[in-house]
Amino acid sequence: MMPLRTASYMDFHAILALNDESEHFLSPLDEFRLTQLHEMSAVHWVMDGPDGILGFLLAFREQTDYDSLNYRWFQDRYSQFLYIDRVVVDGGKQSIGVGSYMYQQLFDYAKRLNVACLTCEYDLDPPNPVSERFHRRFGFREVGRQRVADGNKQVSLQLALTGS
Repeated sequence: MMPLRTASYMDFHAILALNDESEHFLSPLDEFRLTQLHEMSAVHWVMDGPDGILGFLLAFREQTDYDSLNYRWFQDRYSQFLYIDRVVVDGGKQSIGVGSYMYQQLFDYAKRLNVACLTCEYDLDPPNPVSERFHRRFGFREVGRQRVADGNKQVSLQLALTGS
C-alpha cells in the first residue's frame, strides 16, 4: 500500500472532487470550508496513487473549535478522542483497501498519542450499510443517535477503543 502523507493546499482540488463524488453521505465542502477544516484538523491525510489521490481522511482532536453537530455531541460526552470527520476513497478504488489502510494508520497514530478512542458517525436514515459494515470491522459500536440536516438525516454515533 502507498504511504499516507499530510495533505497540502495543492491537493485541495482533488480532495474537493472526491468529496463531491460522495456528498450524498457527507456534508458539502468548498475550498473556503476545506481550508478551515484543514487548519484545525489533527489529521488530514491523502493517499496518492499512480493516477492521483486515491482517498483522504480528516480527523479532529477534542477541544477543537469545530462547529459540526456530530463532533459537538462527542465533545459534550468524552474528555479525550480523535473524531473522524470524513474518510473518502475514490469510487473506483473502494475495493483495494485504501480506506482500511487509512483506518489502520489512524488507530496506530491514536495509540502513539495515547488517545483511548476514535469516534465517528454514519447515516442510518438514509441508510449507509457499506459504512456500517466497514466500521463494524474496526470495532466501532453505537454510543448514540441524533437527527441532523434539519431532521432529514439520522446518524449513528460510533466509538472504537484504540487499545492504548
